[in-house]
Amino acid sequence: MKNILLKVSYDGTDFCGWQRQDKADSGKPLRTVQGELEIALNKMLKEPISVNGSGRTDSGVHAFGQRANFLSPYDSIPAENYILALNGFLPRDIRVLESKEVPLDFHARFNAVCRTYRYFMSSGTTVPAHQMRYVWPLRHKPNLETLNSMASCLSGEIDFTTFAAAGDLCPSKCRFIEKAIFYTQEDKIVFEISANAFLWKMVRSIVGSLIYYEHKGKDGKFFSDILYAKDRSLAGPTAPPWGLFLWDVDYDGIRRH
Repeated sequence: MKNILLKVSYDGTDFCGWQRQDKADSGKPLRTVQGELEIALNKMLKEPISVNGSGRTDSGVHAFGQRANFLSPYDSIPAENYILALNGFLPRDIRVLESKEVPLDFHARFNAVCRTYRYFMSSGTTVPAHQMRYVWPLRHKPNLETLNSMASCLSGEIDFTTFAAAGDLCPSKCRFIEKAIFYTQEDKIVFEISANAFLWKMVRSIVGSLIYYEHKGKDGKFFSDILYAKDRSLAGPTAPPWGLFLWDVDYDGIRRH
């Protein structure tokens, strides 16, 4: 038996998120990334295989560097062979980019120490049709200095009750932020945030609030005040899912909790 770790990219537009949902639609399974991966592995290995993801992405959210592991019953298959083999069974909106063997006790979710998301925005230009599924077109050109002044509040251990979705059932709303920064990349504005973990819709709530309050002329102190108020009613509109990518997952470093 081998434990295989995959790096997976996907276009989340036509998926109901990462997590398998077998009976969500009147007892019928919904189309999910985990579900499609397990179907492909079943076809390849001729037996049911369960996949562990490093984290859940919501409906419409994409991934460049999702990680997932599974136990293969076949020692004879080299780990790297799963790239081409699985891509032959997977739909076009999921691609396996890397595949390697890891220790049998490794778990893609529980061994992760840091996850990085990137949110892509555009302002001032018409977004080409082929990019519309992957970027949020803004109606104004935000000031990056102001945005970074607000984003600088996002550092260290923080209670994110203000940016927790109403349906989030996590008992603790505290997360440890390693980095949060806005920058430009060609004609795009990118918000990048790294943390040990994230609450449900937390990144989208933060991005939407930052853009909203920058447009309202607010500053870093104002954003810090609403962050530490722990009051969901103070959050701005939630940004749409299509600009968000699970960009990378790190397994080296300090595990915060």
